[in-house]
Amino acid sequence: MANILGDDKKQQILALGRLGWPLRRIEHATGIRRETASAYLQAAGIAIREPRRRRPPANPASGVSTDPANPASEVSTDPVALPPGLMDPSQWPPPTSRSPTASACEPYRDLIGLALGGGRNAMAIWQDLVDDHGFAARYASVRRFVVKLRGQRTPDAHPVIVTAPGEEGQVDYGDGPMVRHPVTRKYRRTRLFVFTLGYSRKSIRLLTFTSSSRRWAELHEEAFRRLGGAVATVVLDNLKEGVLTPDIYDPTPNPLFRDVLTHYGAVALPRRVRHANRKRKVESAVGHTQATPLKGLRFESLEEAQAYLDRWDARWADTRIHGTTKRQVAAMFAEEQPHLRPLPLGPFATTSTAPGPCISTAASKSPAPTTPRRRAGSGARSPSSGTTTTSACSIPRPGHSSASIGASPAAATRFIPAIGPPARRRRR
Repeated sequence: MANILGDDKKQQILALGRLGWPLRRIEHATGIRRETASAYLQAAGIAIREPRRRRPPANPASGVSTDPANPASEVSTDPVALPPGLMDPSQWPPPTSRSPTASACEPYRDLIGLALGGGRNAMAIWQDLVDDHGFAARYASVRRFVVKLRGQRTPDAHPVIVTAPGEEGQVDYGDGPMVRHPVTRKYRRTRLFVFTLGYSRKSIRLLTFTSSSRRWAELHEEAFRRLGGAVATVVLDNLKEGVLTPDIYDPTPNPLFRDVLTHYGAVALPRRVRHANRKRKVESAVGHTQATPLKGLRFESLEEAQAYLDRWDARWADTRIHGTTKRQVAAMFAEEQPHLRPLPLGPFATTSTAPGPCISTAASKSPAPTTPRRRAGSGARSPSSGTTTTSACSIPRPGHSSASIGASPAAATRFIPAIGPPARRRRR
């Protein structure tokens, strides 16, 4: 008996085939052999991208002339007069008013030492000095001063995965700052949601107290709205909100999360087991956020913490020069944004089978009669008075109600089971 792929894995292969991925790339991302993926794509009528062919070898280089009649031009070393406006290299660097051994960070030695004791890094210290004390020197001055105080650290080597604009986004959770809870009035650790684009490294950072499948889907919708579009694929970890059953070959995605991505035209790519470097871009963004703006800080409300994080994101994160691409993040995001998929007209809407409260309405004008109690084990049915009860809900957004937006009545109509304790069984 031949092995048959599950429906989730089959739909994933078909979706990647519609994106124009070659068979070799589909095999590398899903772990399914090229022959099997090709059979499913051909059965669905999806065109298969032809593999790239090697270019023919270049023409042999033309012979180099060794004729002594045409010698190479000689370089003259005689001193000549410099053009106007240029400085003699022997006079560089120009003299300064400050002592060459003094640092611009010396007046802030106590502040820098206190910040280092709190766990903040050189970048966060420089940003605080610029915002709070009008520090005029560059970041390199603070970095040299910090290295002199605590010693040099050797960076770790890691591979770089290059993706096309609008093709991939990576998502992950991390520990957020301590925020005072509005109900208990105690400081509580928040969760940091980070969505990073694979091409430009533009990141969306959101804070939340709770985490669930519904909240996970809400955060993705908020990230897509902030970016102004959706990506083709979403690389995620094997957490319960996104993957129900992790597996090295056939993971089972969360149905709600899968349907939300399908609504926005995206495909989920769970990270395979023992492939930790597959989503290093978002993990680096999570670590950068934890170590730079949020290290050692506490907030009195979640709104205050989110406003501070958004302000830091626009002032520092988007304007920085990324260490891998050597380009500004905002400039690369301006190139990537036109390649994002357009957002649908309305948010994702689900029936009442999705977790969370739903709003129920009655279609008939007469009030619904009280549902009688039934024996234990008997199936509960809707009252036979002709009343049709509809229930529809959508993933709520901040400041919006949970009523259905754009959901058709036919798709949301269903019978609601009777609610109440079962009746006691009679004795004969």
